[in-house]
Formats: sequence, C-alpha cells, structure tokens
Amino acid sequence: MEIQYVIINFLILAAILVVFGRKTVISIFKNRYDKLNRDLTEAEEILASSSPVLIDEEVAAPEISDDFEVEQARAAAEAKISQLKSFEERECREIHRGMIEDARKELFEILKKNTAELFSKEPYLSRMRALESSIVDNILSQIKLTSGDMSYLKHSDVLYVTLTSAHPLPKELVEKIDEATTELLNTVNGKTSLWVLEDPALIGGLKLRIGDTVYDGTVVEEFYHFNRRLNREPIFDSDASDSLLSEFMDKAENYQPEIYTYQLGRVMTVSDGICWMDGLADIMYGEVIEFECGERGMVLDIQQNRIGCVIFGKYENIESGSRVRRIGRIATVPVGDCLLGRIVDARGNAIDGEGYLPFKERRPIEFKAPAILERAPVDSPLHTGIKAIDALVPIGKGQRELIIGDRQTGKTAIAIDTIINQKGKGTVCIYVAIGQKETLIAEIREKLKAHGALEYTTIISAPASESAALQYIAPFAGAAMAEHFMYSGRDVLIVYDDLSKHAVAYRELSLLLHRPSGREAYPGDIFYLHSRLLERAAHLSSELGGGSITALPIVETLAGDISAYIPTNVISITDGQIFLDSELFNEGQRPAVNVGLSVSRVGGAAQSKLMKQVSGNLRARLAQYRELADFMQFGSDIDDETKKTLASGRMLMEALKQARYNPIPDYLQAVLIFAVSEGYCACLDPNEMAKFERELYAYIENDCKELSEKLKAAKKMDEQTKSELKAALGEFAARA
Repeated sequence: MEIQYVIINFLILAAILVVFGRKTVISIFKNRYDKLNRDLTEAEEILASSSPVLIDEEVAAPEISDDFEVEQARAAAEAKISQLKSFEERECREIHRGMIEDARKELFEILKKNTAELFSKEPYLSRMRALESSIVDNILSQIKLTSGDMSYLKHSDVLYVTLTSAHPLPKELVEKIDEATTELLNTVNGKTSLWVLEDPALIGGLKLRIGDTVYDGTVVEEFYHFNRRLNREPIFDSDASDSLLSEFMDKAENYQPEIYTYQLGRVMTVSDGICWMDGLADIMYGEVIEFECGERGMVLDIQQNRIGCVIFGKYENIESGSRVRRIGRIATVPVGDCLLGRIVDARGNAIDGEGYLPFKERRPIEFKAPAILERAPVDSPLHTGIKAIDALVPIGKGQRELIIGDRQTGKTAIAIDTIINQKGKGTVCIYVAIGQKETLIAEIREKLKAHGALEYTTIISAPASESAALQYIAPFAGAAMAEHFMYSGRDVLIVYDDLSKHAVAYRELSLLLHRPSGREAYPGDIFYLHSRLLERAAHLSSELGGGSITALPIVETLAGDISAYIPTNVISITDGQIFLDSELFNEGQRPAVNVGLSVSRVGGAAQSKLMKQVSGNLRARLAQYRELADFMQFGSDIDDETKKTLASGRMLMEALKQARYNPIPDYLQAVLIFAVSEGYCACLDPNEMAKFERELYAYIENDCKELSEKLKAAKKMDEQTKSELKAALGEFAARA
C-alpha cells in the first residue's frame, strides 16, 4: 500500500510541474520579459517609421542621399529585432532547462523521503534487517587491499576500518567483519582499527570502509545511482517515466542490495575553481571526481601528499573537509548522431532547451592520435566555397589548416562559410566556441539554421562566462565527438574557435595549480597540449574505414605578430595557415587572405585538378601585383607593361572578393578565375566585377547547361572543353 502512495506522489508532482511549473517560472522572469518586449516594440516602431529605400544595383550612386541615414536606421532596427528575438529564444531555453532540473530534484527528494518512511515500517523493516547477514557476506567476498592501502601501510602500521549501518548490527556480524579485516591486514604485517558507527540516514543496509575504499550496500547508495539515472532520462517522456516507475517499484518490492565499490577522499582547500584533496591514492590523471554537493571536477595534478583538480561547476558550493568521491572513469562525453543540430556544453550536456539527448555511447575526451601506419595520404579536397582559399590555399580532408589573424579580420566568418558549404556533401561539422560571447554563439547558431547547416552541425559552447576548466576541456570534447564519426568511416570538419583563448584558460589553471610558468607565463607543456589535440585530425586508411577529421584551428594575433609564442606553436603543429591581413581587411578585401604568408603544405595534393589547372600561376601573379602596388606608392611614372600588370592584378583581387554566407561551387570558381586570367573582363571597371561575376554564374548555369555538366564532372579540363568554355566566355563578353 505504501508503494502506491509513493507512485501517486510521483505522478502528482510530475503533473504539477508540467501544468503549473512553466507559469511559475515565467512569473519569476516577468521583469526580464517586460523589458524584452519594450525593446522589441521600440525597434519595430523605428522600423515602421522609416520609409522604404529601393536601390538599383545596376545604377552607380556616386553621392550619398539623405535616404542613406534612413536606410542605416532601418538596418540598425532590423539588427536589434533579430538580436532581441535571439535573446528571447535563449531565455526560453534557459527557463525550460531550469524547469527540468528543478523537476528532477523535486522528484528525487520526494521519492527518497517516502522510501525512508516506507522502510521504517513493517514488514519492510524486518525484511531489511534480515538482509544484513547476506550484505556482510557479499562485502567480505570482495574486500582487498589496494595499491594505495599498501603505500599507506609503508608509512603507518595501522589501517583504519569503519563499519557504518542504519541500525545496530548483531554482535556476531561485527565480530565476523573484524576477524576478516584483521586477517586481510595480517597478510601484509599490518594492523587494523575497527570503528563501528550508526547512521539512520542510510535508511537500510550497511557499508564498510577500508582505508579510502568503500564497499556500500545501503539503500542511500541505491538512491544515488537511481538519481544518476534520473538525471539522464527525459522525465516528461511517457516511456522514460514508465521505465523509472517500474524500476522503482521493483526495487522497493523485491529489494536485493547490490554492493557498490568506490573510493572517498577529503577536500583540503578550495579556491578559484581549484580543489586540493587528500586520499584517493589510486586515482588517475584526467579522472572525474564528484563532491558531496553534486558538483564534479577532473584531476589535473597528482602530487605525493595531495591531488589537484579543476571544478566544472560552482566551487562556492564545496566546503573544506567535505567528502569527495571517485567516479571510476576518465572524463568522457556523449557521442553519436543525436548531437547533430544541438548545442551542448563542454561536458556534452544539451543547453539548447530542446530536450533530452538520447545518446547511446560515450568516448573519453583524451584519446591517442592515429599512428602513422593507420593514416592514409590526404588526397580528397574539402571545399570551403571561398575562392581565395580553394584556389590559393586549398584544404584536404584530414588536414590541419590554421586560420590566423588579428581580431575582427574575418577568421570566424571563413570557418562558418566552410561549414555552410558542406551542405549535401556528407561531412559532419563540429564548431567549438572557446571563450566567445554568448551572443556571438547564438548568432552563429541562427546563421547556420537559416542556411540549413545546423542539421549536420554540433555546436560546443564554452563561452567566456564559463569556468576556465570547461574552456580547457571543450576542444578535447569536440575531438572526441569527431572521432566517433571518423572511426565510423565518415568525414568530419571541426573548428576550434579559438586556441588563443584555450591557451589562456590552460595558463590560468596551471598557475592556480602552482605549476612553474615559462614564456609569457604559459606552462612548459602548452605545445604538447595543442599538439596532442591537433594530431587527432587525420585521414584514416581504408582498412580502418577511410574516415577523416579536418581541423580548422583559429588563433588570434596582436598587431599581426605571427612570431608570438602561441601562433608559432600552432603554426609548427599544423599543415599550413591562412593568414588574414588587417591592412587588406581595412582596404575592403573580403576575405583578407594574405597570399604571401598563407600556405597549404598538404591541400595542393588534394586540390581538384580543374582548379589546379586554372589557378596554377595565380599566386605568382598576385604576389607580383602586391609587390608592384607597394612600390608604386613611391612614384607615378610607370610604363604600359607595368600598368597592364597592375590592372590585371587589381582585377584578380576584385574577383577574389566574396560576401559572407555565400559559398560558390568549385567549378564556378574555376570558370571565374579562368575568365579573369584569360582577359575576358580586361575592359571592365574593377567596381563592376561583382555584377560580372553574378551574371557569369547565371549564364554558365542557365544558358550553357551542357558545358556546366561537363565542368562539374570533369576532373581536368581537356582541350575540347577548354575550347567550348572559351567560346562561351567570348559570347558572354560580347553580350556584356
């Protein structure tokens, strides 16, 4: 009968949370929503009051009219509305996530309370007491000395043993445990000191602690594992709720305690997201630990007398002297197709408010990179859809290509355009945001969604507001998610945005862990940190499925200084770099790729033969143009040949300009570069290049469909195809 009351309370609470929870939480956020609505109304009024301005793209407007200010106001109002709506959606997701977390806590507490009352009454109390003998036998069959215990006994003759039960144990059971533990210690010439305690909070059963190892057969421990299961399940999903209820009923009616083995330590000090502990002598580097308050951390420092760990959550909830528990596994994250289209944090928890993440598999965030014999040559292009990159610094699948440049020069834009260009190509994309603004991450999500790219992309968010620990593990979590797809034979593109902030986060952790600092206060293993991350990008051999991970790390420079510590480190690890020049950016060149400092050491072998054929001398011509342009700043008296070279170079630079979120197919890029190189637009004004490019693409795709199909399918342009293309371009130039 009591079981029925527990189930009824469970269902009532779930119903209350579903029906009334949303209203309650929204009322708490009412002031924030009111302000949000006022801002939206204000922006929409500005937008409505401005008259529409129509601009004919074919007519040049040498003078800026008064309507330009109105157009600016309209654009600002539209941007504000978009930002506010994105903020409103994010607020709703946060509220939804908070509701689920609160519901889980309430459900767990009411189940625990009712179970404690249930097991304090007959016949359940007698049944629990009758199980104590079998629990003792199960525990004694498992006890052993760990390597940590053996090390402790070298410095101390006595190993402390603590027996804790919910009810007073019979004398014969206590003596049986004392005899067994004494015999165990005698094998290593050690002594034991047995402490017997009672703790009604255990509800039922008993636990035995030898050194820092606990053998737990209590009801509270069953609840601990039930709570972990509860946190992984969608509690508002009917199937999951039925499963949880069925499991709970079975546990209560036919309770058979299971013996759980784990290790306990003690918090010595905690501050600034770093915790020092003692005990846990057998713990490993990178292992996850859990504090009494429920927060978790990861071991990053193991010393002789203490262990240092970073804390993932709020370290203010952790108190000195509290217990810390070893989880028994290295830090892992969920992997699989269920992550596509989702935003997750560095631990793999969904933070987009779109519900439960139904993962079936986890992978460790740290994993060895593929060996040389497990790799295959990089021989397949990964098209970015950006002319300046696909033609000059091509990227191959399995390559590591650094995107480097000053702040606000378009580094993230290149990465996002590359992700958008993978639509329909079977490439999975992972974007890791490290230390970025939350508004920027939300904007990227909306752009990917608008272009249909979110469905094959996972966003890992570790914004600047998160702890340094989460920013530190974020790229490793992304690599683990990417490896799942790579070892399944699929191609993956992963963007680390950016590793400069990742290095800063690691420097912060290392200094707090009292590690010696080196150049620019970075720890000495900062190179190893990034090398073991980026070496996981590879093209696997056909025997291993032929999958690949292509990495695009981003590094920020100061005043274009690529010789700084972190940039030189990452440059030496990667297979090339795309350098974005702030001077070119300020001149209006988009993307601002510096041809002289950008290089791809691998991608040329993977570049399509068609593009390689038409862009073979492009780099040399652009370098010559930049050299002449710099030289001509000191004089104006030039010959006709130099003028011709400058005009051709300027036309090439205009042809390489490209708007954001506008990837171009590889064969169309090749057509444009061929047309400019062969002089079919020599008579054009450089300012008309954008119009020429749009019309050329439309002409090739609509009026020359047969030629278009040939170019799409052609690996290399033969003489006949080249003649047909020249004829088509001649006809187009005459028409234009």
